[in-house]
Amino acid sequence: MVDVFSGRILMNKDGEAIDPEEALRNKVVGLYFSAGWCPPCRDFTPILCDFYTELTEENDPPAQFEIVFISSDKSLEEMVEYMHDMHGDWLALPWSDQFKHDLKKKYNITAIPKLVIVKENGEVITDKGRKQIRDKGLACFRNWLEVAEIFQNFPG
Repeated sequence: MVDVFSGRILMNKDGEAIDPEEALRNKVVGLYFSAGWCPPCRDFTPILCDFYTELTEENDPPAQFEIVFISSDKSLEEMVEYMHDMHGDWLALPWSDQFKHDLKKKYNITAIPKLVIVKENGEVITDKGRKQIRDKGLACFRNWLEVAEIFQNFPG
């Protein structure tokens, strides 16, 4: 994953610059292609929020999971508003970064919302993250960890 965002800067919900190499190291990463104007996105985002919070904030130690939001919002203002209103404390590719188009192409994003779960190197674990979270809840994370072959500190 570090490879995918190598040389780029991500941002957190407060707009602070985050180094992807540090933030995504040894983690399963969810690439969340979404937008505030999209009703199915607004429907799924709270579910993803709960999933993320349970894994990263209510687990001790926190699960090795991070989300990077790739916005299809029509403006920076819309993206910021959507993040503040509905998103968890995950990361985002800055709205102005045109790399989002390369990511959409690389992961064959033809509709949103789409949650692509990838290894650190960008290799796809599943492009059905949204369906798996809806169907299996937290149980799907264990499968992703196993596929990612990450050293696990996630309690069994």
